[in-house]
Amino acid sequence: MRSHGREGRVGPEGAYVLSTQTAADLSRRSVVRGWTVVAGAFAVMFVTFGCTYTFTAFFASLQQEFGISRGALSWVFSVAAALYFLLGAVSGPLADRYGPRAVVLFGTAAVGVGLMLAGRADAVWQVYVAYGVGVGVGVGFSYVPAIGAVQRWFVAQRGFASGIAVSGIGVGTLAVPPVADWIIAAHGWRAAYLTLGVFCVVAGGAAALLVEGSPQRRGFLPDGQVAVSASTRPAILDGLSVRDALASRPFALMYGAAFLVSLGLFTPFVHLAPYAEDHGLPHGLAVALFALIGIGSTLGRFFIGGVADRLGRRRSLCAMYVGLAVAMLWWLASTQAWQIGLFALVFGACYGGFVALAPALIVDYFGPRNASSLIGLAYTAVAFGTLGGPPLAGYAFDATGSYTLPIAFTAAAALAGAALIRLAPEPTP
Repeated sequence: MRSHGREGRVGPEGAYVLSTQTAADLSRRSVVRGWTVVAGAFAVMFVTFGCTYTFTAFFASLQQEFGISRGALSWVFSVAAALYFLLGAVSGPLADRYGPRAVVLFGTAAVGVGLMLAGRADAVWQVYVAYGVGVGVGVGFSYVPAIGAVQRWFVAQRGFASGIAVSGIGVGTLAVPPVADWIIAAHGWRAAYLTLGVFCVVAGGAAALLVEGSPQRRGFLPDGQVAVSASTRPAILDGLSVRDALASRPFALMYGAAFLVSLGLFTPFVHLAPYAEDHGLPHGLAVALFALIGIGSTLGRFFIGGVADRLGRRRSLCAMYVGLAVAMLWWLASTQAWQIGLFALVFGACYGGFVALAPALIVDYFGPRNASSLIGLAYTAVAFGTLGGPPLAGYAFDATGSYTLPIAFTAAAALAGAALIRLAPEPTP
């Protein structure tokens, strides 16, 4: 048992029970530790998703190198995205049982190795394996355990803390693709993948060391509280079993809504830059416009999570679905740089809000007991939707010379998802 250097004793089930004299000091340390976990999760997501979402910057180089269609090349990203959402169902339970740190370390290393191997590919199937499988497995083993760890450290500020953590995805989307584009222009796409891979292994691994998923092991409770008596111990274990949660109406509605919205959610992550180039914009500007998704996403994650804590996270998530549909309809009519840029900002904000609120709302419904497991299982819906979205959009373009059909379909699917969230009951406090 770790010593706090203060008076205390070991209570029932191994919980560390503190005297009231130590509570104030440990409360401050609990707050610091909780936000340190948020910072670690932020950095993990900045590194892993930032590198993953550089795919649009590599799109033209890979298409030229291997001479394949947009639809066929889009499968590389879709395989990766589907895997990293699907594997949350594996990494989540592992993190719940063994702790998130080791799982996240493995994930960041896998992303880095996958990128480095992609840079050595001599055939497109090798890109599928290295990027699609390597990055997919890596993000799958880093994202859900990291965001699940954050949920356990907060209750009242869960939406805000979750939003800050996942804003690492938005900042990474903003910062890393332009850097990758610069490396590609200066040294080629192979050197760019090697550089990103090394960055993932080193920086991602360091960030993973900050991720801790068990406040009670230090005598802490969420929101900066501490265990001052044995009676506080059961609150840590509040929540439904995985079986009961999966059989519930709220889980079914959230799962269906996530599947619907994900059918086109990642289409812009693959096709926005090619779309902009099709309308006469230079490649560098097209990649810069894609980076605006990162700005919007960051703003959405920072601000929407905090607002949702006050207005209600279910209602706010429903609004994000509607916002995604409206943004897609705007994209349908966008031909100029400012119009595409405005789409990227609004889409990014709503996407960021969705990613921030969905895990927090799951824990609102079902408690922190099996947080990572349930988040990972819920994200399998996104995996199934994502697998076909970007490739089908690419094939639609290959067949018609236009993205009109997949964009319009995405808007309709997002509205249907909003309707399902609207039908879900409010979480019980």
